[in-house]
Amino acid sequence: MTHRFIPPHDEDAPGSLDRRGRRHLAKRSRIIENAWALARRDGLAGISLRDLADSVDLRQPSLYAYFESKLGLYDAMFEEGQRQLLARSLARERLPDPRDELVAIVEDLVRFSSEDTVRHQLLFQRTIPGFEPSEVAMEPAREFVDLMTERLRAARIDGPGDVDLFSAIVSGLAHQQVANDPGGDRWVRLARRVVEAFVADVDRRADRSSKQRTTRRSLKT
Repeated sequence: MTHRFIPPHDEDAPGSLDRRGRRHLAKRSRIIENAWALARRDGLAGISLRDLADSVDLRQPSLYAYFESKLGLYDAMFEEGQRQLLARSLARERLPDPRDELVAIVEDLVRFSSEDTVRHQLLFQRTIPGFEPSEVAMEPAREFVDLMTERLRAARIDGPGDVDLFSAIVSGLAHQQVANDPGGDRWVRLARRVVEAFVADVDRRADRSSKQRTTRRSLKT
């Protein structure tokens, strides 16, 4: 029997909340949830589609009514994980001081990574050969990057090189936390020092550049 892939319903589309659509979305959500459980047990690459189908009372070919392929399953898991990160960062009230807010969002990211090492691997490391997130799955990731960029701008950090360097430093904190103290806070506690040192360096370089421009103007007059 040939199974036809049915793409996820747009919840805002007319008729999307009919009974059949709700059942499909609920089943798809359960499949993704169980896929995460299998990944935590057997590793991301070790997810068995047969075991996954058994866990949701389906035959293996029936999974393709929910996902085009195993890579499609990873894509759905990636999107879900990125949406969880974005939701976490938006759930709390924004702090009035830009530096405090930047510290908080770094702590959010490092804790989020540390809480689930398998999720961290899928979202932030190239763990699955041949897997590239789709445009749809990347959308919440781009929203998080935009959020981080806006928070950096509020702290007067907006140079492309500065943003890239900050991203690399924060990624390093997250990777160290996951690798050496998963579930702990050893590297989470470094967030404030990292932010304060980085902002101070950016301010120092901006001040130096301003003084150099002033000196050059003075020499021309």
